[in-house]
Amino acid sequence: MTVIDPETELAPLEFAHTPHLAPTTPERREQILAAPGFGENFTDHMVDICWSKTGGWHRPRVQPYGPITLDPAAAVLHYGQEIFEGIKAYRHADGTIHTFRPDQNAARLQRSARRMALPELPTPYFLQSLRELIAVDGAWVPSGEDQSLYLRPFMFAKEAFLGVRAAHKVGYYLIASPAGAYFHGGVKPVSIWLSEDYARAAGRGGTGAAKTGGNYAASLLPQAQAADRGCAQVVFLDPDGNVEELGGMNIVFVKRDGTLVTPASESILAGITRDSILQLAADRGHRVEQRPFSLQEWRDGVASGDIVEVFACGTAAVVTPIGGLKAAGFEDAQPIGPLALELRQHLTDIQYGRAEDTHGWLVRLDG
Repeated sequence: MTVIDPETELAPLEFAHTPHLAPTTPERREQILAAPGFGENFTDHMVDICWSKTGGWHRPRVQPYGPITLDPAAAVLHYGQEIFEGIKAYRHADGTIHTFRPDQNAARLQRSARRMALPELPTPYFLQSLRELIAVDGAWVPSGEDQSLYLRPFMFAKEAFLGVRAAHKVGYYLIASPAGAYFHGGVKPVSIWLSEDYARAAGRGGTGAAKTGGNYAASLLPQAQAADRGCAQVVFLDPDGNVEELGGMNIVFVKRDGTLVTPASESILAGITRDSILQLAADRGHRVEQRPFSLQEWRDGVASGDIVEVFACGTAAVVTPIGGLKAAGFEDAQPIGPLALELRQHLTDIQYGRAEDTHGWLVRLDG
């Protein structure tokens, strides 16, 4: 019997399954999971769902991981109409597999789709795609310390045409890659480079709040400049001199009175990890502010001692203390404190099932 979701009035998609004829052997998979790296190896299968203007979401399937065939005139190749997400699956001590706040990833994917004139994948379909892939590739979820299965949902315009308009044919895919610990030998503070010549995304009315590849492409040149100067990341400013975010992470400032401040702007991607960290801080009694935060306020706060910690946060690294800020005309050491790592530990304990999930953030994907 088909069960209709009472909130969305949507019936589950009927997925077709095509098993891989030559899947990775258990021995080879264990070798990969022993040292998975990040984004270097992929599971045996992927999800593929089609969308068309006339047919809506259709032809859902789980199929062997492999190349995607595109017409040379596919709209994504010419106009960059695409979006993606990043989310992880965690193996708990009892062997079960869970993910973290997937409804928020689904909502952010929908917001990104809206901005990039793509169809919005309903949340039940998004969640079902995660479960369908885990059902066949659950053995790829590693069990080592700080390891996870990184899930990459993405959507792009497939229609072959060269007119400038929203595509009428779109593909949604889900692939997965085992991920090792982001930091080897423990979490270490990083230095970041201040980009004063480039922006990661246009300001008001731009695409900064959408998780779309063009924003990341725009960050690659300044990211390379940061690496040349011995920095792990780059931080961007808006036209008014306010701090925005790093190339792929949000930034948080901790003040002497315990207040956490994170920049707020319509050109900043809403970070799920950031929001979770801020909630955990609020649970501990910290005041949280989301507001414009200028570079001058940052530098003055560090110089006066009013800012006692600065850290970045995102899906991949969770939380990264910032130990230095470099720019063309200055180099400021950043204060290191205990709160960032305490919040990181609390969040990862929830994700891996070691601490109580009082907010109902975990969603089981297997079984």
